[in-house]
Amino acid sequence: MNRRLVFLLAACLVLAGCGASGNWGWYVIDPRTTGGANNIKFLLNGFWATILLSVIAAAMSMVIGMIVALPGMSSNRWLRLPSRIYIEFVRAIPLLPMLFWVFYGLPVVLKSVGISVSIDAFWGAIITLAISDSAFTAEIYRSGIQSINKGQTEAAKTVGLTYSQTMIYVILPQAIKRILPPLANQFIYVVKMSAFASVIGMQELTRRANELVVTEYRPLEIYSLLILEYLVLVLIISFFVRWLERKMKADESR
Repeated sequence: MNRRLVFLLAACLVLAGCGASGNWGWYVIDPRTTGGANNIKFLLNGFWATILLSVIAAAMSMVIGMIVALPGMSSNRWLRLPSRIYIEFVRAIPLLPMLFWVFYGLPVVLKSVGISVSIDAFWGAIITLAISDSAFTAEIYRSGIQSINKGQTEAAKTVGLTYSQTMIYVILPQAIKRILPPLANQFIYVVKMSAFASVIGMQELTRRANELVVTEYRPLEIYSLLILEYLVLVLIISFFVRWLERKMKADESR
């Protein structure tokens, strides 16, 4: 406790010293001034793009992840192999190079096969995040489904259910309670990774902060507010995740 107090006191002294010496320019995000209020409004407008981008990408990754995960748990080797190859291949690629490839390279590939499609920054970021996250989502599905007692799968086979019917009617309804909390945590990952969309011109939180830094020349203050914005957003999502986990545990204990 004493160390924490010393650290906080030292931090306060440093902040006070910087403020007194004029090295910091918090006026750029001071809501009491017209310029500061306009800058804050400009930054906050990036919230909606970040949230929309993250929600659509996460929803797509859940669908793709399910499509990848189900064959990967089949007893048929030739169904499992493509799933494992996809998961290992996608997980091995860093997000930023994949984003560049989708945004700049994918239109060229499509054009070479006679499909002329222009991918803007918004959809380029969504496609990249959805593909990158789908590999992790598929593993979440796999672990959640495999945590269900194998006896239930065997019981479903004895009554004549196919693999697809067993998954849809027997396994998934039980596994969904175990899958939802880690999926919600994965959504936090998507929100944070959405910052990479700024490098291709997507007008989300980070891009707006970068543009403001160029005009105001106050990176410390502006990026401090940017970190605060992400912190608030992630804390809200984390609060929902914790509530969801408690609700799931309460339902299972009944």
